[in-house]
Amino acid sequence: MSSPFLPPDYRPSEDESFMNPTMLEYFRQKLLSWRAELVRESEETLQDLQQGGMQEADIADRASAETDRSLELRTRDRERKLISKIDAALGRIEDGSYGYCEETGEPIGVRRLEARPIATLSLEAQERHERLERTHRDE
Repeated sequence: MSSPFLPPDYRPSEDESFMNPTMLEYFRQKLLSWRAELVRESEETLQDLQQGGMQEADIADRASAETDRSLELRTRDRERKLISKIDAALGRIEDGSYGYCEETGEPIGVRRLEARPIATLSLEAQERHERLERTHRDE
């Protein structure tokens, strides 16, 4: 399957047919670019961690460096999970289910996908989930 040509200034709109080949290619490229950026940052972190041993002589500097490394690792763990969600979204593009709410089957909406290209729920379904979570948390 060849990818449709994507004009450089293309932005999906509510006026075109939802998840047409050009729109799908737009989101595929957006997800691939995001994924590549996360992988690059992760590789940089790995290099930094491999190069940086505990050279700080001062105990406060060592503690500060350890805190920084710990924060960096937590950030990379969140990004690893995000890469997994990006991969799942790319899979949905391949199987034709991308852009549709996994709960209702309705289109998620271009504006929501622009803001969160890994979204799996429509705004209404997401809000319903969040209300339910709040209700259960308050019990």
